Amino acid sequence: MGNNFPVPKNIQHTLLISLLSIFTFATLFILRAIDDNRLTRWQWVFADTNPAYIFLILIVGMIFAYVISKVSFPKRYAAAFLFLFSFFIAAIFWRESEIIVDVSRYFTQAKHLEIYGIQYFFKEWGKDIKAWTDLPLIPFLYGLIFKFCGESRIYIQIFTTILYSATVTLTYMIGKTLWNEEIGFFAGVLLLGIPYLFTQVPIMLVDVPTMFFFAFAIFAFIRALDQGGLTKIALSSLTLFFVFFSKYSAWLMLSVLPIIFIVYLNINSKKVIYRTSIIILISGFLIIVMAIAKYDVISGQIAFLWDYQRSGLRRWGESFPSTFFFQIHPLITAAAFYSIYAAIKKKDSKYAIISWLLLLVVLLQIKRIRYIIMVFPMLALMASYGLQAIKSREVVKFIILCSVITSLVITFHGYLPFVQRISAVNLKNAGEFLNSIDAQNVEVFTLPQIYSKINPAVSVPILDLFTNKKVIYHYDVNHIPSKEQIEKSSLRFTWDYKNPKYYSVRIKDLKAKTAVAIILSDIKQDLPKHLKQKIAAYKISKVFKTSDKLFRYRTIVKVYQSAPNSGL
Repeated sequence: MGNNFPVPKNIQHTLLISLLSIFTFATLFILRAIDDNRLTRWQWVFADTNPAYIFLILIVGMIFAYVISKVSFPKRYAAAFLFLFSFFIAAIFWRESEIIVDVSRYFTQAKHLEIYGIQYFFKEWGKDIKAWTDLPLIPFLYGLIFKFCGESRIYIQIFTTILYSATVTLTYMIGKTLWNEEIGFFAGVLLLGIPYLFTQVPIMLVDVPTMFFFAFAIFAFIRALDQGGLTKIALSSLTLFFVFFSKYSAWLMLSVLPIIFIVYLNINSKKVIYRTSIIILISGFLIIVMAIAKYDVISGQIAFLWDYQRSGLRRWGESFPSTFFFQIHPLITAAAFYSIYAAIKKKDSKYAIISWLLLLVVLLQIKRIRYIIMVFPMLALMASYGLQAIKSREVVKFIILCSVITSLVITFHGYLPFVQRISAVNLKNAGEFLNSIDAQNVEVFTLPQIYSKINPAVSVPILDLFTNKKVIYHYDVNHIPSKEQIEKSSLRFTWDYKNPKYYSVRIKDLKAKTAVAIILSDIKQDLPKHLKQKIAAYKISKVFKTSDKLFRYRTIVKVYQSAPNSGL
């Protein structure tokens, strides 16, 4: 009977790939205890998920992927399609809260620029504006958004999502420039197969913007060496300046530039040397001027990174299996590693450009996923390159679509519900509630964290991000731990918190209505005597008490409004 009813090869491949995709998810689900990611660990993400429901959606997704694989990719509008599609997908995550406490640093720096101006920002960055180990570019851009568009989180989210989608497009353009349009387009699509990345797009950090500037710098440098021209050389110089002042970990990744130089040196040595020299002179001049202006701050940050952050990485790291199999679709990782063999076989020198960063990550054992986000576009290019070994374009498209659809299912039925039920959401919900009440000001009090060594004061800027009310907060210095405890803490930066001047307002000077918000770590946490006296004339309005019990840092928020006839 088998000879009378032969199964077409494309159907065989479809069934095999579909089964492999479902089997891969099932294997990861069973072995989810291996995942040690510090934010989206599968053991947490799928704790309350019905796996049968996920499998059903995956099967429907495989059918959809098969149908779409028959359609040719939009060559004429490839860049626009990648940008718009990735923007739409990432925008769905705008509903998540600010899930990483580091946001408080960038918000505080940006708000200083909004209130006191650009000149003040440059003068006081690293002084009155506490910079920790941050570089100024991204907080500066966030501050400009606040100043000219308004202090609203949605503007930041639009900005970071635009940068993410632009990175997807740049990945396509890098692949197209180095090889062909198909490798670039498939790489851009594969960047959507990294579930972890979606959780980072809408939050006010520097990682996604740095990924954009880094991808832009690589693309601009390649184009400048390949084609020359004043505009391209100037753009390359400017993007390198932007990368340099985005994030310290990007400095190491810029080691890819000599690799690009060597590759293109064999194509046109004289012109490449000349163009590279001009780029180094321009970008070097810009970097040196800025570095001299902030020499004391930057040199101090570098010394601190070497003494504290370097040793801390061993304690805060995540395993490679977690990053490359759980947080990135395993088929992307497998295709990327196969591409090494394919490139060696072809003796393709250009491949060194996209593989260098992954080699660096492995050799230096950089095991914190947030520090290697900027490598993801290169990983997607490696995977796309490796898939070129498959002759059937339909099979390649089906593999890519299966990877992306599986990742999107994991993202929207695992990651998104998870990040919406951790206690950080209380700050978001409380801020939105404060916007709706009849009070122009909110006086915030923080109680010491019971389960965490974090400074509760850093919750105030995050609450401020979600409310348009005037926030008043007086920093409590009575519960600071010992110097030894602070120095060993992975959240040491929270104890370097300096209360911004814009929160220091005397209540008696405010004529408008003022509400009270208390941030605590346990719903049963007892209030100190002075706080009980403070809220005696208030009535409790709402309590936000979502608690995940997974993270030690918890933020419960109680909101109080003035009682009738209280005169407040």
